[in-house]
Amino acid sequence: MTRIKRGYIARRRRTKIRLFASTFRGAHSRLTRTITQQKIRALVSAHRDRGRQKRDFRRLWITRINAVIRENKVYFSYSRLIHNLYKKQLLLNRKILAQIAILNKSCLFMISNEIIK
Repeated sequence: MTRIKRGYIARRRRTKIRLFASTFRGAHSRLTRTITQQKIRALVSAHRDRGRQKRDFRRLWITRINAVIRENKVYFSYSRLIHNLYKKQLLLNRKILAQIAILNKSCLFMISNEIIK
């Protein structure tokens, strides 16, 4: 019997997976089975950590705002500041407020005085 040569589709699929895992260490970049397992694991971690990153940055911004407020006695607490911002309909998100708190504290004083009036 003559030898039957297999097609190229499976090889192309494995090559694509190998390119994804080319920077992994050891068998994770060499053996097809472990490469597929590590690819799944990497994608799961990436998906999970995208949500976690948003959460972590929000916590960081809140901490920064609260620290500047309490340090300079601009306002009593972070929660009161945010509550009164919403009441006065000053739409500043936490990211912008944190940047203002760090880079331009006098601007934060102006915002807090605007709320108090």
